[in-house]
Amino acid sequence: MADIPKKITVALAGNPNSGKTCIFNMLTGTRQHVGNYPGVTVEKKEGLCRYRGYEMTVVDLPGTYGLTAFSTEELIARRFIIEEKPDVVVDIVDSSNVERNLYLATQLIEMEVPLVLAFNMSDVAEQNGLVFDIGQLSQLLEAAVIPTVGNRGKGRTGLLDAVIETAERAGFERTHTIAYGEEIEHELASIEKLIGEKESGLAEKYGARWLALKLLEQDGDILTKLQNRDVIDAVRKSIEHLRDIFGDEPETVIADRRYGFISGACQETIKTTVELRHNTSDLVDAVVTNRILGLPIFLLLMYLVFQLTFSIGTYPMGWLEIFFGWLGNTIAGFWPAGSEHWLKSLLVDGIIGGVGGVIVFLPNILLLFLAIAILEDSGYMARAAFIMDRLMHKIGLHGKSFIPMLIGFGCSLPAIMGTRILENRQNRLTTIMVIPLMSCGARLTIYALLIPAFFPERLRGPMLWLIYLIGILLAVVSAKVLRLTIFKGETTPFVMELPPYRMPTFKSILIHMWQRGWMYLRKAGTVILGISIILWAAMSWPRPHDTSLAGLTAEQAQQQKLAYSIVGRLGRAIEPAIRPLGFDWKIGTALIGATAAKEVFVSQLGIVYAVGGPDESAGRHTLREQLQANYTPLTGFCIMLFCLISAPCVATAAMTRQETNSWGWALFQFFGLTTLAYVITFIVYQLGSLLLY
Repeated sequence: MADIPKKITVALAGNPNSGKTCIFNMLTGTRQHVGNYPGVTVEKKEGLCRYRGYEMTVVDLPGTYGLTAFSTEELIARRFIIEEKPDVVVDIVDSSNVERNLYLATQLIEMEVPLVLAFNMSDVAEQNGLVFDIGQLSQLLEAAVIPTVGNRGKGRTGLLDAVIETAERAGFERTHTIAYGEEIEHELASIEKLIGEKESGLAEKYGARWLALKLLEQDGDILTKLQNRDVIDAVRKSIEHLRDIFGDEPETVIADRRYGFISGACQETIKTTVELRHNTSDLVDAVVTNRILGLPIFLLLMYLVFQLTFSIGTYPMGWLEIFFGWLGNTIAGFWPAGSEHWLKSLLVDGIIGGVGGVIVFLPNILLLFLAIAILEDSGYMARAAFIMDRLMHKIGLHGKSFIPMLIGFGCSLPAIMGTRILENRQNRLTTIMVIPLMSCGARLTIYALLIPAFFPERLRGPMLWLIYLIGILLAVVSAKVLRLTIFKGETTPFVMELPPYRMPTFKSILIHMWQRGWMYLRKAGTVILGISIILWAAMSWPRPHDTSLAGLTAEQAQQQKLAYSIVGRLGRAIEPAIRPLGFDWKIGTALIGATAAKEVFVSQLGIVYAVGGPDESAGRHTLREQLQANYTPLTGFCIMLFCLISAPCVATAAMTRQETNSWGWALFQFFGLTTLAYVITFIVYQLGSLLLY
């Protein structure tokens, strides 16, 4: 008795004129028949193919450029894939026009169907000078890529083998998804959750994410299937929100992101290409992603951003300093001159000196976030990750690891959460460990205090650029060491999306800038306010006996009180350990406070010098002068260096624990970075002292 053949249903999809008919004929020969799809006049072709004990039913779907149901052919192709659930979908790609043809492939990837890509007309592509890295492209798209020449019968065996292999690994789950950017992904997640709750039947049939995507694209066929009013209203609000943000329809932005996914994949796997999908984008990319010019351009742009942050931010920052100085003096005026009262000290020294000392740097924060928002929304930041991809590969990571690092310039918390795009655990752990080396907005507060205090105006932009660059270089070196030792393993390939350049909308830039600025203000009004009050209390109590202050000047008495307090005792206890770094006990106590939140370093120094100074006006507005009087530029640089490298804030440690599911990794990061900071700062200070003094 002969073995009963195993059966497979194969759907052939592809653009018109991609050679799909030739592939269909190559697979089925004369064993085919023609009919119509039910209810329409569109032709339906089916054929049989026997190979390696399998009987394959091959269905030739109508030629389409996409699956958005704008035409009868697209709707038929989509419904067949969804409702008939073929075992394998073979997408026929005209490999001589690969970027345009892969748009359909991105939509099939979104549907999470078992996929094989037949790169047809591979002879024409070769004649046109296109050279494909087939293995790398297969990994990036998570689908077998088979070169074929349908009209000559070339590639038939390889294609059939790939179909069988794909069918046999049924249930395969993709690890790579097409990312649509923070704004769209946020709306997708909320709609997806609502669909799962309110339209569970549709979610089970189509998949909640795919449904959410189609709804944002305003797909008419899917919209008619919705029954729940909550989902309909949520979709409408999401579309309106995205229109406001992008100044364009969501479907247009989504299409751009798909082309960005395609462009990134082709940049990594095609050596030469004659196809120009977006002429302007490609001409700009020829320069900004150039192997020689790309990195210098990135560094130059970041330098200009930091120069802008100081040159423009100096003026509003000065106005705020004057305001808080006036506010402190006004409140102090409610008490008799020279009097000491705990409420006066709390308000003037603790709250205004602490919180006000942080808020004065809000203009610098907003300017930095404004510049980064422009670079992100225009599409350049995606290029920065692509540029860094070459370097990242050399240290055992992928360019996508640089994306969370870039986010780390704003705040380490969302940056660590952003490592979820890296499914390889070794890559993800490595990236999480080094993210705190990216100078977050909180550290900018420290730099904005110290750089103007110790360096002339012409050096302020370069110094800020240098400290950020040191962080990036240390992150790169640390990642390399970690990948060679603790986190050994292969690097998983990703597609580096290169979305076309877009003119950012004014509203979008303002929203992104304010969202981050508001986080900074909210922290100043809650966390930092609370910590400032606690630190003020710790600097004010316990008080020495009056007899110990007899005969001392006002300044000496204040210093004696501060030294006798909890903070003073703690600072003097750690001073021997930090003295080799050029730090005294005042800086030491500020560094301890910075473990709660980096901005606290500034607020605590403000409180220390306010409490420790005899002059009631010696508040936040004279802090730079007091720093200049007490420390050298070398010490100022070493403080910035230590704050850059040392233990992240408590919130970052907690986020590391959450994302790694281990306190061990969080503590390793916390103490490892602190040790590294101590060693590097020690070397810099000791060498600097020998050379300069």
